[in-house]
Amino acid sequence: MSDSAGPDSFAAFRHPGVARFAVGRLLSAMATTSVSVAIGWQLYETTGSTFALGLVGLVEVIPVVTLALPAGAAADRFPRRSVAIAAHLVLASCAAALMGLSHFGGPTWLNYVALFFTGVGMAFRGPSVGAMLPQLVPAKDFGNANAWFSSTYELASISGPAVAGFLIAASGAQLAFGFACLAHLGFVGVLWSLPARPAAQTGKRQGLHDLLAGWRFVSTTKVFLAAITLDLFAVLLGGAVALLPVYAKDVLHVGPVGLGWLRSAPALGALTMALLQTRLPPWKRPGVVLLFTVAGFGLATIGFGLSTVMWLSFGSLFLTGVFDNVSVVIRSTLEQSLTPDSMRGRVSAIHYVFIGMSNELGSFESGATAALFGPLLSVVGGGVGTLLVVGFVAFAFPQLRALPPLHQLQPLDAPKDP
Repeated sequence: MSDSAGPDSFAAFRHPGVARFAVGRLLSAMATTSVSVAIGWQLYETTGSTFALGLVGLVEVIPVVTLALPAGAAADRFPRRSVAIAAHLVLASCAAALMGLSHFGGPTWLNYVALFFTGVGMAFRGPSVGAMLPQLVPAKDFGNANAWFSSTYELASISGPAVAGFLIAASGAQLAFGFACLAHLGFVGVLWSLPARPAAQTGKRQGLHDLLAGWRFVSTTKVFLAAITLDLFAVLLGGAVALLPVYAKDVLHVGPVGLGWLRSAPALGALTMALLQTRLPPWKRPGVVLLFTVAGFGLATIGFGLSTVMWLSFGSLFLTGVFDNVSVVIRSTLEQSLTPDSMRGRVSAIHYVFIGMSNELGSFESGATAALFGPLLSVVGGGVGTLLVVGFVAFAFPQLRALPPLHQLQPLDAPKDP
């Protein structure tokens, strides 16, 4: 195809297995969002505590952080498909356990036990699934693939909460958990259908040095470190998702169906932007674009925190998704472009720790600050904090502002042994 014809919007799907993998990730993401909506509604209904909502994030992030290094090493030392299958079997089992607890009225603390093991599954899912994409798509199509895969994720983030909201309204949280279990098993089936590939890392060397190789790569690659640091602190401070049950019930008075739509709003915005990015040429200054979009995320978060009407709240959350999607695509493409294949699992694990810490600890931070200061100050203060983080990163990491178009980047060398 000539340059005059414009970018090929479907370049990623012209490679075998990519479409099936996209469907599988859609199912997995729908399962994750369904569990998140269902557990949030159930805990707030039974406890009435914003701190109980924030504790969900803390319980899930503990295994994500503590198991990140071995999970990344496993994704490099064993076939990534096998690690991903095992992780999703754990996630399906945890969703089934939550369904049983909801149906039989089990004690609240057992829900947190199930969520802890959900975090274990998420810890191994992140690096294994994240490192599979470069095995299916050549480097020249990374940007297009990430835009499309972001689209499928956001489609799941729209449909998953909406489905969960309707299921909760119809018959309680147990149906949403059951749906999540079946969706995780669906992705297991998709993974089985993909061709088996050998492990990326060969040799017998193991140990702490090997486990820390991913962190050494990230810490010495300043532009990538800047990008994921920006995401970590922006979402840690600016995330308001954990408080949506509070806004749906006590501020906007829209019930579980309204909660489903509020949870879907960021994904709808992200899906819109992701589809647009499949048609856009590569960003000429992606680092500058990243800084502006994260700032937009902070401003939209402030708008949501101040809103008391459904349409404005929905619109503000929609904009957070628009801005966040640009950040996701740039950050993911940057990681895949710079990382050598033998280290993708371990680097992806470090990346996933940053994401997990921002999302899950962000949920804990939102719940804890809401318990102390109220939901309005929690959300608005977080948005202001996001703007301050953008300013800091812009000046502390000039490499990010100078970043060239991502398709011009080449994989860097792995860190040398000491």
